[in-house]
Amino acid sequence: MHKRNALKLIAASVGTICASSLFVACSEPPAKFVAVDLTGADYAKDFQLTDHNGQPRSLKDFAGKMVVVFFGYTQCPDVCPTSMAELAEVKKSLGADGDKLQGIFVTVDPARDTPEVLKAYMANFDPTFLALIPTPTQLAALAKDYKVYYKKVDGPTPTSYTMDHSAGSYVYDTQGRLRLYARYGGGAAALAGDLKLLLKQTA
Repeated sequence: MHKRNALKLIAASVGTICASSLFVACSEPPAKFVAVDLTGADYAKDFQLTDHNGQPRSLKDFAGKMVVVFFGYTQCPDVCPTSMAELAEVKKSLGADGDKLQGIFVTVDPARDTPEVLKAYMANFDPTFLALIPTPTQLAALAKDYKVYYKKVDGPTPTSYTMDHSAGSYVYDTQGRLRLYARYGGGAAALAGDLKLLLKQTA
């Protein structure tokens, strides 16, 4: 009798363990980012540039905020204004957490993108967004470090040229660590979802 009771107890325990294992296996997997996860990347760690207000800037200035960095130029016909408008939309969709987002626009056309031009351009999207102005030498070094592409394409006149350039955005968490690369065309909703997840992970 004692052996039978012992066997029944073992069987009941095994059944409980199996049921628990099944429950864990069926639970939802951890949420994943839509953007490319760059966690642990050893490049694009910082920048040292002047903003459109004449202030020197680096990632340390935005401690406690998520920073989204985009490379572009003000005379860009579609990609740049679309990306900045979506970022402004993302900030609004974050509600109270919108204050934890800092938009950064790095010009790849410093010859035409003067501080005055960039300040007005940022105001079209969000007055808290900042534009950074590298010298030609700084831009070349920055592009290499961030693995971005840019090239001047001559137009009919010396001042009517365009700029080919990479169209994605780099995202840093509130501790200044590079975390994501959001490709162009992903949409505001996808980026907003990624930023909300990022906030949860670094809270």
